[in-house]
Amino acid sequence: MARFRYKGRSKSGVKAGVITADSRRDAIVNLQKQGIRVTEINQQAETILTKDIAIGNPVKLQHFMIFLRQFSTLLKAGITVVEATKIVAAQTDSKPLAKALLDIEVDLREGNPLSEACTKHSRIFEPIFINMIRAGEATGSLDESLERLGDHYEKANQTKQKIVSALAYPLVVGFIAIGVVIFLLVAVVPTFVTMFNDFGGELPAITQFVLNASAFMQQFWYVIVGMFILLLVVLMFMRRKAETKYLLDYALLRTPIFGPIVQKAVLARMTRTLSSLFSSSVPILQALTIVEKIVENEVIAKVIRQSRSSLERGSSLTSPMKEHWAFPPLVTQMIAIGEETGSLDQMLGKVADFYEIEVDNATDRLKSLIEPLMIVVLAGLVGTIVTSIMVPMFEVFNNVQNY
Repeated sequence: MARFRYKGRSKSGVKAGVITADSRRDAIVNLQKQGIRVTEINQQAETILTKDIAIGNPVKLQHFMIFLRQFSTLLKAGITVVEATKIVAAQTDSKPLAKALLDIEVDLREGNPLSEACTKHSRIFEPIFINMIRAGEATGSLDESLERLGDHYEKANQTKQKIVSALAYPLVVGFIAIGVVIFLLVAVVPTFVTMFNDFGGELPAITQFVLNASAFMQQFWYVIVGMFILLLVVLMFMRRKAETKYLLDYALLRTPIFGPIVQKAVLARMTRTLSSLFSSSVPILQALTIVEKIVENEVIAKVIRQSRSSLERGSSLTSPMKEHWAFPPLVTQMIAIGEETGSLDQMLGKVADFYEIEVDNATDRLKSLIEPLMIVVLAGLVGTIVTSIMVPMFEVFNNVQNY
């Protein structure tokens, strides 16, 4: 969306202002609908103040799922698409979604189909949503398409929450451990330095190591913070480019313990999305293009592109998948059976069910194993620092007693 500053005339006199539209032509058309004859219009350059800053979808997945369920129920009850859109816009708790639905209602009243109206809000409505809606409009089963979308997003959300919950615990404990270690090195250990200097003699190796770490942390803490921030910035830039994102995704999939879980989650998302699209009669090449964009893993996306090219050449969908390590035999065999029997959507749905269960089981096992491991790591870090202080303290006490 771009912003255009305009001047024009209407029945009430001269008009001037700013309008938001996808193109200059759309801006002029929208102004004409408002009874304004445009005499001058120019696109505004984006600034920090005018740029629409957002990361990802502005609508929470929970609100979007509720919207899908409500919309489907209203259509099944015989309410028109226009009225259903108006009702859901008034009921949703998401302000960005409500605003988009009100704009869509205006487009619907002007005779535009729902799928076309949704394309103007691509940040909210993903390609899978738009294409399944378009297929539902073509087949007259829009309510069923919305219900399938609700099931799709609900299962995708469940898998995502499982991954998040599995990673949340070690991350939280890790940050706590780092915070405790920094506090001990910066605030506690320095209080013993003078005493150790007065004590004289040679300090134990573990004590000397902790004292050196404490001195380094006090003098160069900003270097550590800067390196951490730099690492985050580098990773963000690497995620933006396909070449470097491929390397990150490859490394993630190859990571021990976490890699297999991520792989199963990505395969579950891929197969679930393909199954939903095929169930809504979306053409296979178009479905593969959609999945390639939303699968969120460049390694899997590259194989999907190769599979689409294989289909365009008249070969099998599974040929590139069989040659790639990221696709287990279960996936390729089930897809091959689906191609032969004409039940590809059902086979993909079964694969998605299998991997969603696998993700559930794997995350549960991971959490049960990682909790005691993180406790041991935290205890080891704190214990090392405490031991480094206590060992020379015992020597001091022994010397005092002997004296």
